[in-house]
Amino acid sequence: MQTPTTPSPTYTLPSDHRARLERALVALDGLSVGDALGEKFFAAGSLAMIAQRATPMGSWHTTDDTEMAISIVDVLERYGQIEQDELALFFARRWSRDPGRGYGGGAIRLLRAVSEGGPWRALSKQLFSGGGSYGNGGAMRVAPLGAYFAEDSDEVVIEQARRSAEVTHGHPEGQAGAIAIALAAAHAWRTRNQPVGDERALLQWVYDRTPDSTVRAKLAKALDLAPNSSVGFAAGVLGTGAYISAQDTVPFCVWAASRCLGSFEDAFWTTVEGLGDRDTTCAIVGGIVACRVGREGIPAAWLAAREPLVRGLGL
Repeated sequence: MQTPTTPSPTYTLPSDHRARLERALVALDGLSVGDALGEKFFAAGSLAMIAQRATPMGSWHTTDDTEMAISIVDVLERYGQIEQDELALFFARRWSRDPGRGYGGGAIRLLRAVSEGGPWRALSKQLFSGGGSYGNGGAMRVAPLGAYFAEDSDEVVIEQARRSAEVTHGHPEGQAGAIAIALAAAHAWRTRNQPVGDERALLQWVYDRTPDSTVRAKLAKALDLAPNSSVGFAAGVLGTGAYISAQDTVPFCVWAASRCLGSFEDAFWTTVEGLGDRDTTCAIVGGIVACRVGREGIPAAWLAAREPLVRGLGL
């Protein structure tokens, strides 16, 4: 397999790189806790546990959501931006060293081919009969990127999120989903010292900046929901990832994060109540809300139960 190149002068790290990376790691903690805990609620008896807000005993293992998010953080640490060729290699290396993390079939085909030297640009666009993937994988892993670029312009956040998604998601919807979640994480960080206020503010802000797409159209539907809408009703209107697409995952996640932005616990329980692709929806919402509440806002017992994160496997 090709080895990563040494960073060139074009990859000069920003002067505040360490602060940016720390923000990304906070988002990664929130994402990975949501991922690992959400994964536990596919088991029998989950509905009763959700109703009681009861967390399972033992260690909580993360999935491909966290694995791919770690690769994004590793690339940002090394380059200070999304270098797509390296990100593709980092994704492929982590997959090949630990493939049993629940990767989807399309991702496995792509990452196997990349690990064998295939060109990701062509391979990404060839998925799903040449349309490219519009799955929720670009969104599930992107919150740390939104945190890293939170103090840059919206245009920078959008472009870097698009570049991170494009490696595996050639379809514009998959990219729009990643952009929406990166924007949400960035906005959560920017407003962390402000009162939560209007619970629709984050949702409106993300909608205003998301590219024209079905993702954006369904964000508009989320804005139209009554403030007292139940989680079940919102899930029925917006979807919670049952089709594993950006379109039926991202709008619900932004709605849930916006509704519970001041509490990581409330955000998790609201999100998992929607059922669906619950490790991914909880990873997305956890990454966003952690940007608002900080690492100290994530329950310490939940962080301790999540398996330790191993970084650098893609290097």
